[in-house]
Amino acid sequence: MYEVTVEGDFSSGHYLRNYKGKCENPHGHNYKVRITLHGRELDDAGLLLDFKLLKQVMRPVIDRIDHQMLNDLEPFTVLNPSAENLARYFYDQTNEQLSAMTSGRVRVKDCTIWETDTTTATYFE
Repeated sequence: MYEVTVEGDFSSGHYLRNYKGKCENPHGHNYKVRITLHGRELDDAGLLLDFKLLKQVMRPVIDRIDHQMLNDLEPFTVLNPSAENLARYFYDQTNEQLSAMTSGRVRVKDCTIWETDTTTATYFE
């Protein structure tokens, strides 16, 4: 099995519903996202997926939420915009694009979101 990993960053605001404490109030974070892909076969160039291509796959997901209030965007109008749910959102959005692009040869292994320098949430299946 092969793996490749890239990171990106974005800044967004949010507030947590059904939460008692400071985070129930609107506030922002400078997030970092790390996505790791895996697959058994390399392409004709000997790559699982070009790093540049993976960054291009991540870009529309990041652009959609960068400098936005997450609670105002689907699916976070209903789903709480926690780091855990953000990790799942990136996982699902990236996997959807990769499935079509690579005919299932490459899949997301996991996605980690840094909400701060010392706090992370990871989603994987």
